[in-house]
Order: sequence, then structure tokens, then C-alpha cells
Amino acid sequence: MIRLATLALAACPLFVGAAQAQTQITIQHPLPLASHYGAGATALKDSLEAATGGRYRVTIQRNDNEREMIESVQIGTLDCTVTSTGPVGNFVPESRVFDVPFLFRNTVHARGVLDGDIGQSVLARFSARGMVGVVWMENGFRHLTNSRREVNAPGDVRGLKVRTMENPVHMRAFQTLGALPTPMAFSELVPALQQGTVDGQENPIPVIVANNLNQVQRYLTLTGHVYSPAILICNPGTLARMTPADRAAFQAAAVAGRDANRARVTADETTGVEELRRRGMTVTVEVDRAPFQTALAPAFTVYEREMDGALLRRIRDWQPPN
Repeated sequence: MIRLATLALAACPLFVGAAQAQTQITIQHPLPLASHYGAGATALKDSLEAATGGRYRVTIQRNDNEREMIESVQIGTLDCTVTSTGPVGNFVPESRVFDVPFLFRNTVHARGVLDGDIGQSVLARFSARGMVGVVWMENGFRHLTNSRREVNAPGDVRGLKVRTMENPVHMRAFQTLGALPTPMAFSELVPALQQGTVDGQENPIPVIVANNLNQVQRYLTLTGHVYSPAILICNPGTLARMTPADRAAFQAAAVAGRDANRARVTADETTGVEELRRRGMTVTVEVDRAPFQTALAPAFTVYEREMDGALLRRIRDWQPPN
């Protein structure tokens, strides 16, 4: 059977050539395929495969461990990942500036900064860390959930054990509010909530919906305390092996993925709160954010000292072009 198959392949040189010309690219992300990350990865896949006539094939995989994915991209065992910025600051410290609480007024503000000179300058920092920051995607504004009580004011956060990402900026914010921040990988979150290791967590609406966190959390408070970017990161070798035309096609596909990802976040945020309420969560919508910002003043002082204070002010003062 093997010899006959070999003879058959030898008789079809065009088939062999086509097979050899096909290049596989693997992209991992930490959420279900039917999520905003999945929407972005799928749009990238469809765009690149169409633009290259199928010479490139994209495989999409789920991996709940964001740090592991970033490390794999860095050492070259994974081509690309779509990840939140939560653990990225441990690899590219300059990216932590976007994780500061209440930095962005709204989605237009956040997307404008990330797609403009400031965001592109931070993407350029990835090359020194052995990675390529390709394009900013989106996770959305983060909100607080817990299983113990409604949260209406900063004092209600005090004493809650809150899972945070492995991100010192987020951890400092919750510690300042009197919570007990507990950093852990997303893959550990649901078991920790089920077992009572932590009382709550904070994530954007699309993440809460896609992962059915309503099954292990009762209360949702729309704090919108942090805008959470996502990012497409790739291994430099993966892109270096492409022709200039194929790299241009990949960049265009990445932009298509970004647009699909953001569109899905917008859609999920429009319908997600009512969906979570329908699933039985108690939702606190009207939140006065001013007391939270006041309570975080000591943390803001540290952020200004440890990061680029002038850059933080530049981000806060950004206005859309006329």
C-alpha cells in the first residue's frame, strides 16, 4: 500500500508541488471560538487564506494560559497568539501604561489611542523582546463580579478576595481599594470560584458571557474600571519567512481580524448585560465612578512615579481628530 501510494504521488507532480507550497500558521487564544477573540481569529484566517489562494492555512486553537502562549510565541514554538494585555506587561513593561484604571473615557478614546502614534510606539517595543506586536485588538471595559454582595461603592469591595490577572497594575488598584487581589491564570479561575478560593473576579462583559461565569457568580457591577486591550503577537521568524506581498496580506488580515473582534465586543456589550440578567445575575448598572477614582488616588500617585507620567497625561488628554 505504501509503495502504491508513493507511485501515485510521483505520478502527480502538480499535487506534490501544491502540498509543499502550503504554509501552516497556528494562532491560539484563551476563549471559546464563539467569542470576540474567536471572531477576530476567524476573520484573520479567512482573509489571509483568500488573499493567498490557500497557500497559507491558519489553524485556530484555544489555550486558557495566556502567559504560556506568549512564552511559546517568544521561543518560536507557536506562530501567533491573541491575548489580553494582562500578562503582557511581564514581557513588555511599556504595555502596562494601558492597564491603568479609569485611563480611558470610552471606547472611541481607547481605540483612537491604540491605533494612533501612542499605540504604535508601544507595538514597536515588542521587537526588543523577541516578538512582533502586530495589531491592537480588544477585550473591552472590565467589570466586577462576586458571589458575596452587591457592590455600589468602594467600601463594598473591601475584604473581597478578587482574582486578577497576573498584572501588578491591576493588583495595586484592588489592594488600594481594600480587596485581597489574587493573581492567577484564567484557566484556574472557574475552579477557584467554585471552591471559594476567591469571591470574585473582573472581566469585560464578552468574557463573562462567553465563559458562563454567571454559573459561579451572583453579582455584577458595571464598574468599567479598566479598559482591557487585546493584542495579536507573532513570532518574528513566522513573519520573516513570508514574502513582502504575503506579509502585506497578513497585515491586512490582522486588521480585518481587529475590526471583526471589535465589532463582536460592541455587539456583546450591547446585549450581554441583559443576557446575564436573564441568566439570574443581579446587575448594578448605575455606578458612581467618582468615589472609586478618589479611593484610587494613592495608586495613581504610584503609577505616575513608576510609569511615564507625561505619557499617561497625554493619553488622558487625547481628543479625536476633527
